[in-house]
Amino acid sequence: MTLDTAALTALDRAHIIHPYLPGSATERVIMTDGAGCRLTDSEGRGYLDATGGLWLAQIGHGRTELADIAHEQMKKLEYFTSFWEFSNEPAIALASRLASLAPDPLNHVYFTSGGSEGNEAAIKMARYYHHRRGESSRTWILARSKAYHGIGYGGGSATGFPVYHEGFAPMMPHVSHLTPPWPYRSELYGDQPLSPEQVTDFLVRELEERIAEIGPENIAAMIGEPIMGVGGMLVPPADYWPRVREVLDQHGILLIFDEVVTAYGRVGEWFAAQYFGVTPDIIVTAKGITSGYIPLGALMVADHVAEVLLRDHGFPMGYTYNGHPVATAVAAANLDIIEKEGLLARATSMGAHLHGELQAQLGDLPIVGEIRSVGMMLAVELVQDRTTRAPLPLNPERMPHDVIRRETGVIVRDSAHSLVLSPPLIMTEGEAKEVASALRSVLERTEPNGEIRGA
Repeated sequence: MTLDTAALTALDRAHIIHPYLPGSATERVIMTDGAGCRLTDSEGRGYLDATGGLWLAQIGHGRTELADIAHEQMKKLEYFTSFWEFSNEPAIALASRLASLAPDPLNHVYFTSGGSEGNEAAIKMARYYHHRRGESSRTWILARSKAYHGIGYGGGSATGFPVYHEGFAPMMPHVSHLTPPWPYRSELYGDQPLSPEQVTDFLVRELEERIAEIGPENIAAMIGEPIMGVGGMLVPPADYWPRVREVLDQHGILLIFDEVVTAYGRVGEWFAAQYFGVTPDIIVTAKGITSGYIPLGALMVADHVAEVLLRDHGFPMGYTYNGHPVATAVAAANLDIIEKEGLLARATSMGAHLHGELQAQLGDLPIVGEIRSVGMMLAVELVQDRTTRAPLPLNPERMPHDVIRRETGVIVRDSAHSLVLSPPLIMTEGEAKEVASALRSVLERTEPNGEIRGA
């Protein structure tokens, strides 16, 4: 029996708890079909997906090749555990492939079902690594304000937004948050605007002081997104990560890169670690590993960490779906498409093109403070005044991204007073122009007080 939109909406409201959606909200957008960068809802309305769902639709929607792979693998072996000595061919093949793509010596893989699970595992790995080496006092985790590391208790505690802690306390102890690398927000670093190199100087000095305050013998790891996604696509100065890595190495502190968003072509490389020229000890990935066609995550673990974790009885934690054969088979096919269609290079070229379209169509608007991007990660930061750079006030009932979707069908995301874009890597130049035009049509009517004329 086929239900109409009204009936589906009623059932949805009666039974589904949506993240971040209050029970009083009546609107539902019920997607039914997808192809490329396009989506269709239950009323037949079309949309242009400029967010990749949640930063992950690398190869676009509706690729039947992945459905066929999943079907064939399910017929052969749908599931068996990967605990203990058990394994399966797709998981082994994918792990070997990932090791060949990751920076050396990240040659070991620990599978999860997604990013939140991955960050939980990474934090436990870091603490357990030091424990196994006789340094059980190393329990502290360094993170940053404006960071997002998922919603588990470990990753959620490392997340640097108070809204994700409120009502869930007490959070995991021994987590310390540092200032984020956000050169546009010079007020974070004092009264005077700083060059990118001076911003790095400030942040490295803060890091050294925090390490001295806590005691290096008490710190297990620092976790960070190479580019901070939920924080508003915050791109650090070029020398930031190499200098942070150098300081951590001096004190035996592990570096965890949360690449749940940035891996698998999003920044024009397989991993953002390669983009920044830094090799962390652990890389957490998910999302783009399957382009969202099935849940999967994978941690890349350096040889020296894996050797310690694998001693004695091994690493004592696992998830039911570790190394799921269908998910790993789909991931391998997804990586094939990324490679064969040259989507890493396309992310760089199309990202630059989309940035240019945004600059051309939005650069003259007084509420547009900065447009920043790396590959197919872009942000338009909104301000009420370009001189003071005060953030644009937002009306929860008429948010710019909601008005853009309702009026134009282009889906973008609000994040920390920025409109963020992370489209499929297959986006065309025509679609890039459509996205920029959609933003222009709403932002040119947006007043410095956040009100949108005619909305």
